Parts: sequence; C-alpha cells; structure tokens
Amino acid sequence: MKLSFSIIIPVYNRPNEIDELLESLAKQDFTTDFEVLIIEDGSTQKSDTIVEKYKNQLTLKYFFKENSGAGATRNFGMQQASGNYFIILDSDVLVPTQYLSEVKKVLEENYTDAFGGPDAAHKSFTALQKAINYAMTSVLTTGGIRGKKQAVGKFQPRSFNFGLSQKAFAITKGFSDLKIGEDIDLTFRLWQNGFETQLLEKAFVYHKRRSSIPQFFKQTFAFGAGRPKLNKRYPGSAKITYWFPSLYILGISFSIILAAIGFNEFLYFYGFYFLLIFLDSLYQNKNVRVAFLSIITSFTQFLGYGLGFLESWIFNKNE
Repeated sequence: MKLSFSIIIPVYNRPNEIDELLESLAKQDFTTDFEVLIIEDGSTQKSDTIVEKYKNQLTLKYFFKENSGAGATRNFGMQQASGNYFIILDSDVLVPTQYLSEVKKVLEENYTDAFGGPDAAHKSFTALQKAINYAMTSVLTTGGIRGKKQAVGKFQPRSFNFGLSQKAFAITKGFSDLKIGEDIDLTFRLWQNGFETQLLEKAFVYHKRRSSIPQFFKQTFAFGAGRPKLNKRYPGSAKITYWFPSLYILGISFSIILAAIGFNEFLYFYGFYFLLIFLDSLYQNKNVRVAFLSIITSFTQFLGYGLGFLESWIFNKNE
C-alpha cells in the first residue's frame, strides 16, 4: 500500500501557534508530497494570513467553519482530505524534521490503521512548560501511558499526535461528540471494529501546552471527569490504575490530618515521593527550577485528575 499523508490541524484563535507549526512542517526531511489542512473552528482571530505565508512551501488547504469543537473539526478535515492516511496534530505542537519520515518507515514495516506518538519538551520551552511535560509523561507520575514502551496495557493514542487510515475513518466515522476523552473513545471503537493501534515511539512532537498552573488544573480535572464516563460507555475498559490519583489525594489528606495529631509517618512517604520527582526531573531536564516546578505540576495533575474522577464517579454512576 502506497501511503499518502494528509495532516489535519484544527485551530481556534491560535494564529501564532499555526505559524510555528507550519514552519516546522516546512522543514521536514520527507521527500514525498503531503498536504496540510488547516480548519478554523469559528475563530475570531483567523489564521488565513499566516497560512498564506507558507503557500509556496507546503501543499495547503484552508477552511473556515462555524464553531463545533475539536472532534467535529477534525472529522471535517478528514472529509476534505485527499490522502489515504490522516495525521492529526494539535495546533500547539512543533514537529521535528524527521517526524514524517519516521511515521512512513514504521508503517511500511508494520502497518496499522491507527497510531499514536508521544510528546516531548523542546529546549526552547519555558520552565513551566517543561515541568508540565514532565508531569504528563513521566513514569513516576503517569506510568508512561502517554508514550513509553514500558507502559502497562495497550497504548491509547492521544489526539495531539494521532494517525488514522482513511478506511478506519470511514468505518468508525471518526471522533464522537465527547468534549473530553474523544480520542480514547475513538480508540475503543477502533478496537471494537478490529483495527490495530500502535505506539510510534520515535514519531514524537514537541507539545507546548501554553498553560498556567490554574489552567493545567482545569485541564486535568476535565481528564479525570471524563474517565468514569468512558468506563461506563465501554464496560470492561476500567482499570484500578485510574483510581490512583484519587487515592493519592485522599491519602495525602488523611496524612495531613494524622500529622496534626502527631503522626507524621505517612507524610514522610509523600515527602520521599516528591523528592524522587525532583531528582528524576533534575536528571532529565538538568535544571533545578524545572525540577522544583515538576513537584508543583505533578501535585496539580494528581489533584485535578483525582478530584475530577471522584466527582464524576459519584454523580454519574447511577445515570
């Protein structure tokens, strides 16, 4: 099968991000033609002039549509695409020069109708962006489920770096109307229809995540709230590990109460864990500030996801 790639990028009020992403796509070492589709999801800050800058460097298609959310916008893009394999990227990523070459190489060696790739922190990222990336990708925080070969279980691709064949899109109809977890929902439906997914470990992107700590909390809360809904929609998909952030938050709360009456032993455990995070992030990032912020972002992730999961589980279990 000869692969022809269409890169689908939904965007909402992010012209500067599109500029950076298109610049990185224009620098690909890929020798085969590919097309890039920019789908403006009802933006008030349009990207049309940015797209115009790259018309002589890339094969581009630009669409403007009424706001309908990221999932429907990705589906719209795939409907307009002419390639037989779609690569879906978020607007806040940068793509290494070898990205498309790596995707093609792996798919030609071991074809699957869907794939996911990991994310990484670019050297130009801020300390907070690097710390958020650490919290989202470290084995110590997420178990490496977002792109580490040693992660337990089948890999569930994420929409910031997601590949899907034209055939799989035609059968699954793409992303559902879920606002959170729509990529995991699509993965489950791919498996139900007999399609295989795989992790392309070397097909990573640099994920900028332009977030503050409060925004990161809000995002992880939404991720946590979405998981019980997915568990209910797909019985049998639930895992005990999804409870870990909630148990972590309940445990640290209980430890603080015990410390108030003189029992500090449980808090020592959490202190040791935070020390491990600091040392691991310091080893990976070679930066003390990033390592310190990694403690804050890791706690924020546990707090957001854990509380979101608990709230959703309590209020939706009887629906």
